[in-house]
Amino acid sequence: MAVRDALLALLSAGPGYGFQLHGDLAERTGGRREVNVGQSYATLERLGKQGLIESAGATDDGLPLYRATGAGSAATSAWFAGADASGSDPWDETVDRVLVAASLPGVDAGPIVAAERLRWQERAVEASARAVIDEAAGDGADASPLPRLAALAAAAEAARARAALEWLDEVTAVAGRHELAFAPRMERPRRGRRPSKRSASSNGAAAAQASADA
Repeated sequence: MAVRDALLALLSAGPGYGFQLHGDLAERTGGRREVNVGQSYATLERLGKQGLIESAGATDDGLPLYRATGAGSAATSAWFAGADASGSDPWDETVDRVLVAASLPGVDAGPIVAAERLRWQERAVEASARAVIDEAAGDGADASPLPRLAALAAAAEAARARAALEWLDEVTAVAGRHELAFAPRMERPRRGRRPSKRSASSNGAAAAQASADA
C-alpha cells in the first residue's frame, strides 16, 4: 500500500493528527498492514511539502491537526478511481483501496468495487490468453523450457485475478449485509504505564516461587 494515498484518503474525510491517523490506517485496513509510526509522520511531512495537506490547527491538548488541500482531495479521487502508486502491487492496492473506501463515512464504495472488478476481469482475460500462447509455443518435444515457464507464470496471474474477483464478490456480499463505515475517533489513545520497581520485583519473586513449586 502507498501510505501516502491512504493517509490522504483519511484526511479527505476530515482533519486528524499524526498518531490518530496512524492507528486509523491500521484499523481501516483490517490490521493487514503494519506501518511504522515514524513512516506515518515522515509521510505527513512530505505531504505538507507537496501542498497536499495543510495545518488545521491543533487538538485541545496541543497536537497538530492536518487536513487535505484541494490538490490532496483530487489525489484521493484519483486513487479511488484506480490510480495505483508507482511500483505497487495491484492486488495490495485493490485490497487497501477497497477497505479504506468501505470504511470511510460518505464514500460510496460501490463504484470503486465495480471498477476494481472490471480491471481484474481484464487482467484475467489477458493472463489466460498469454498462458495459452506460451503453452502452445512450448508444446514441441524440442521446444525451449522458457515458454513453458512463461505459461505457468501467466497461469499464476490468471489465478490471482480470479481470486481477486472472488474477494470483490465477498466484499459486495458483506457490505450488503453489514455497515462497514465508521467515523474517525479523535480521542487520544491511552498509553500503558511501566510497572514500578516494587511490582516488578514482586512479579519476579512470584515467578521464581512458581518455578520452585513446579
